[in-house]
Amino acid sequence: MEEGNYNLIVILGQTATGKTALAARLARELGSEILSADSRQVYRGMDLGTGKDLDDFVVDGAAVPYHLIDIVDPDHEFSVFEYQQRFYESFLEISRRGIVPIMVGGTGLYIESVIAGYRMRQVPENYELRKRLEKEDDETIGLRLQELNPKLHNTTDMLDRNRLIRALEIAEHREDHQFDDEEAGPEIIPLLIGIRWERDILRLRIKERLQRRFALGMVEEVKSLHASGISWEKLDFFGLEYRYVSLYLRGAVGYDEMVEKLVTKIRQFAKRQGTWFRRMEKRGAVIHWIDGGDYSSLKDLVSQHLAIDETKR
Repeated sequence: MEEGNYNLIVILGQTATGKTALAARLARELGSEILSADSRQVYRGMDLGTGKDLDDFVVDGAAVPYHLIDIVDPDHEFSVFEYQQRFYESFLEISRRGIVPIMVGGTGLYIESVIAGYRMRQVPENYELRKRLEKEDDETIGLRLQELNPKLHNTTDMLDRNRLIRALEIAEHREDHQFDDEEAGPEIIPLLIGIRWERDILRLRIKERLQRRFALGMVEEVKSLHASGISWEKLDFFGLEYRYVSLYLRGAVGYDEMVEKLVTKIRQFAKRQGTWFRRMEKRGAVIHWIDGGDYSSLKDLVSQHLAIDETKR
């Protein structure tokens, strides 16, 4: 690929690697804007539990514009399809202004849906199917889903009845319709940059970051979300911090046990993120890795690969 042809900078990495702060600093220097790639930061009112760290978007006293954060309420059923469509809209709007946007996040599926150009279509609700399924138990619905989609990899679809029904709805729609006429998105030519730390250091960063979130009021945030009408079941669906803080608030676990379990679960989550990024590389994605929070290396790498207009700095 020719240098200067890239139209998107992607800064990815596991949780607690400090990628957002690095991306915001780069965006400030380049006069760019941030496109978030985080599956939970799309929700309003879910701040500490999702690690939004909105202060990171203020660099040297100036606000760095960001997109795809705080765009829906927690009761909204957000999907990869919706993320991709909203990303394309923001990407095109920013690009038309002569800016190379910076995508930053750790949700591999969202990142890959854009850089690999997943061809997706919005599937409407099938009210007749839903009516029929009212009489079926979850096991029967799950078996039907696996028949239509034997390669099903998202096991969360099998744990929640609403998600299970939706998955079957999509699978049956695909069975009945041809998807050859799906509209392609804009051409994305990404420069992929990964932020990584040594394993022991990352484990420590995860623990320290979690402690800061609790000190800032994460328990109170979850309590407030529940008081606003978000059910315990819905909070559990959001996983990790929301699941275990909810258990604590319901008296199912003590405070120390909650913290200990969360540290372990977040570390396991980070490991899965790393696995996803390695799988992306095996499928052909070229990720330029930077060790630690080395901003100079990030800036040099971007300068080497992009034709940057110095007058815009």
